[in-house]
Amino acid sequence: MARLLGPRTNDTIVNIWLLLFRVSAGAFMLTHGIPKFLKLVEGSTQFADPLGIGQTLSLILAVFAEFLCSVLLILGIGTRLASLPLIATMAVAAFYVHGADPFQRKEMALLYLIVYITILVFGGGKFELGRFFRRG
Repeated sequence: MARLLGPRTNDTIVNIWLLLFRVSAGAFMLTHGIPKFLKLVEGSTQFADPLGIGQTLSLILAVFAEFLCSVLLILGIGTRLASLPLIATMAVAAFYVHGADPFQRKEMALLYLIVYITILVFGGGKFELGRFFRRG
């Protein structure tokens, strides 16, 4: 297929796919992050504390990852760096919170984990806003 389309067309397709992939991943995670963000804004800090660091700090870290880092992914600002808290959050969800649960309970967290590791490895592509802030 690459021979038919040529290397430049293939690069364009890859970059369009990376754009769609990171925007989708960020948007899907926002469905989890927005309710947590609203909960934090309303002052309700009752939240799970799987790591023993306190409910408030656990909620703040979840909001940071699931809300703020998802927005950064969608915009393409610091994409690889923004994927790290999401990777950590999904690893905690899959292996700690749902560690003893059946596979079906941890499946979604594992899927998200693979998505965010993929974004870490491949980056966000050339259609990132962050490209405008980089020198060179």
